[in-house]
Amino acid sequence: MSRIAQQVETPNELHRPGRWLALAVLVLAVLLVAIDATVLGLATPFLTEDLEPTGTQLLWIGDVYSFVIAGLLVSMGSLGDRIGRKKLLLCGAAAFGAVSVLNAYAHTPEMMILARALLGVAGATLMPSTLALIRNLFHDPRERSLAIGIWGAMASAGAAVGPVVGGLLLEHFWWGSVFLINLPVMAVLVVVGAKMIPESRNPAPGPWDLVSVALSFIGMIGVVYAIKELAAHGPSWGTVVTGLGGVAALCWFVRRQLTLPAPLLDMRLFHHRGFSGAVLADLLTILGLSGLVFFLSQFLQLVQGRGPLEAGLAELPAAVGAVVAGLIAGRAARRFSVRSVVTGGLGAIGLALAAVTLIHQETAYPLIGAVLLVVGVGAGFAFTITSDVILSSVPKEQAGSAGAVSETAYELGAALGIALLGSIVTGVYQTFRSPEGTPPANAAAAHESLGGAVEAAHGLPAQQAQALLAAAQDSFVEGLRLAAGVGAAVLLAAAVAAWFLLRGQKLEDGIVHQ
Repeated sequence: MSRIAQQVETPNELHRPGRWLALAVLVLAVLLVAIDATVLGLATPFLTEDLEPTGTQLLWIGDVYSFVIAGLLVSMGSLGDRIGRKKLLLCGAAAFGAVSVLNAYAHTPEMMILARALLGVAGATLMPSTLALIRNLFHDPRERSLAIGIWGAMASAGAAVGPVVGGLLLEHFWWGSVFLINLPVMAVLVVVGAKMIPESRNPAPGPWDLVSVALSFIGMIGVVYAIKELAAHGPSWGTVVTGLGGVAALCWFVRRQLTLPAPLLDMRLFHHRGFSGAVLADLLTILGLSGLVFFLSQFLQLVQGRGPLEAGLAELPAAVGAVVAGLIAGRAARRFSVRSVVTGGLGAIGLALAAVTLIHQETAYPLIGAVLLVVGVGAGFAFTITSDVILSSVPKEQAGSAGAVSETAYELGAALGIALLGSIVTGVYQTFRSPEGTPPANAAAAHESLGGAVEAAHGLPAQQAQALLAAAQDSFVEGLRLAAGVGAAVLLAAAVAAWFLLRGQKLEDGIVHQ
């Protein structure tokens, strides 16, 4: 019998006073990370014009945050179980705000990449703590489902607030201002959270194994970097060695966890079919979505000619759909079934991405808006239920580790999605032919990125500039369509996997049955 089933909780433990106010503070951390992730896409054209990164550097700016956070989440989740999740959350929030200033004032591509990496270190302390604290605040299963739905909905609200606020800022200020919006949110979180959030930790955690920390970080970074380089440049000895080194480190990590009396991550969690199925569904879903999301803002601005605020408003349907679906997901899963809701959500996203393969420069907004709405609804249903399954599968003492696994799947999927799908877009884009008579320097700049093409067109004769931009935009859209097709295939495969792996999973009593 699960340790959860053996616990007998008093009414006061089941319904902790002040839990909803504490939840309101926790979701500020989610907003912090979600806003930061979404405003980067809007700021990319301006950042490209100012810092002039190469195409490869631009991809690194987009995905190094996810690389670092994926490498550290398991370690930080386990650290929160040991030293206290509230303490880790507040320290991470303060660091996140401070490093946001470094992002805002980065003046070279290399400095921006470093700043994004440091932001990933801070972000890795935030996300596992929020989910773990929810698990320990809400012991009633129905309340916990609603709390997780609110948690996910606020992440989506951050995705909505980010583009709109970012668009307003970009209309009037320089691109670095989009990172400074983190500061007031961080301040509220630290001040209010210090008073309202109760501390929680594993009462008998054992030591924090630094060897395991190093192995998990080296392994994750090595594997993700190798995949990125293979997708972008093809196989090379350096890439193969790095990838094999990462795989070896992860294998060593797993073997070490199986022998330690107090492992960094209890590998027995993955013996639970529902836990493993939910983690896999999360990873594949984000992998299929992230490449599209990263390039969508560029499509709306640099291909369709929308301003940053208009582009931000154009992305609202996805966030609205996710908020609504997240709030009713738990009720839907209890009325129908976990696997039906998750599979339906993933299938809807897959079909929406398939529709993206039909877009072109003149595509009217109603089609784009409808696609985004379906994507948001599907994601809201799928992510809320998989998060609930993951947290409900483990004893509350291991909530930090479980939350870290959930967030690792999310961030690893984001990194892989930007690496693979982003590389598809970049690879197709760079094949376009510059019009005859284009100066070599302008042609080279145009082939680095679509933002580079816009910049390269400045100063050219009007007809030549128009021809260069048209060729670049057509190639970018062709790459976007191909990446969306690959993403659709991944999402439909994830739906099929979820249907089988989540068979028999239930949420009624807070214990996930097999």
